[in-house]
Amino acid sequence: MDDPTEQSQWRGLHQLQARMDAEIGRIYTDRQIKGLKPSYVMELLRLHAKGPMTITELAESVGRTHSALSQKVSAMRTAGLVRTVPGTDARSKKVALTAKAKKIVELLAAEWRATEAAITELEAELPYPMTQVVRDVEEALARKSFHDRIAEKLQELGEPK
Repeated sequence: MDDPTEQSQWRGLHQLQARMDAEIGRIYTDRQIKGLKPSYVMELLRLHAKGPMTITELAESVGRTHSALSQKVSAMRTAGLVRTVPGTDARSKKVALTAKAKKIVELLAAEWRATEAAITELEAELPYPMTQVVRDVEEALARKSFHDRIAEKLQELGEPK
């Protein structure tokens, strides 16, 4: 069997995203912030703006699944950026920022704004802005989901049993 991963339409997009995230990560490294990943910033800023939230509330707030956010909160807890505090009743817990995270939220907000400005600048150099690509892909997927497209191709290719 040939290795199907040697050809990939998808790899370039993943690699581009990884390179851009790594460049954002260098901003944190330059400032000697340990344990912070670019993928944590939205949640940290949301907790700063809205206060402690349950994982479910935070997941809904940032448009992620409970499972994905639970894993991310665990990683952010390990990095010393969040902690859990008692919720409104004995059974619930809320995610809150630690002192470490509170010290860096202003930098994170500034970095977020700078990143958005850099993307705007970058898009001005492109013949077809990335944000337009995202909107176009979302519209196409609204017509037919990615799942349905893959399932259809599996059938066309004679999916192995």
